Amino acid sequence: MRLTVFGATGGTGRLLVRQALEAGHQVTAVVRDPARLTVTHPELAVVTAPDLTDERALRPAVAGRDAVLSAVGAPTNKRAGIASAATRGIVRAMAAGDVRRLVAISAAPVGEVPQGEALLGRAVMWPLVRAAFRKVYADLAVMERVIAASDTDWTVVRPPRLLDRPLTGTYRTALGTGVRDGHSLSRADLAHAMLALLDDPRAVRQYVGVAY
Repeated sequence: MRLTVFGATGGTGRLLVRQALEAGHQVTAVVRDPARLTVTHPELAVVTAPDLTDERALRPAVAGRDAVLSAVGAPTNKRAGIASAATRGIVRAMAAGDVRRLVAISAAPVGEVPQGEALLGRAVMWPLVRAAFRKVYADLAVMERVIAASDTDWTVVRPPRLLDRPLTGTYRTALGTGVRDGHSLSRADLAHAMLALLDDPRAVRQYVGVAY
């Protein structure tokens, strides 16, 4: 497939680029600073886009692609706002280029507490995490509404706390809800799950929980 990855220099974005290339895909990585992308490959093209809200500037990065993957997000409350603002530009650029498939990263706390979640998670962990990253999750909630209102064949992936650990390929997914008692996931496994969901028809226009 011909893929475009936004947020390609972030923790998950770099792994998305690398794993997609290893799987034989052609990849266009959209970055603000190309010096931060250390991956090189014959099937990799790098597009510099300082402003992800500029739809017209993003059009060449998505034109003719089979799918778009977005790993854009704010790591702290102070930087909250980038996910929703960038996503508006991305979906408009996709519409202009008639590109339909979109897989984007959100976060588990944006959704409802999974049915059957243990008391510790339901009463303590979820409320604490939501309070600590309130602005980040508010921005992601807006991003999700932008995506759901778009004319794309979207999938929003909602992982829990992300870890810098190796790929295992062993994780759980849940369509339309979070993963019960799933409180962590490696960025490598998140990237793996996103690529696997690309051609899964069950995941189209679905929120998908992914966790260990």
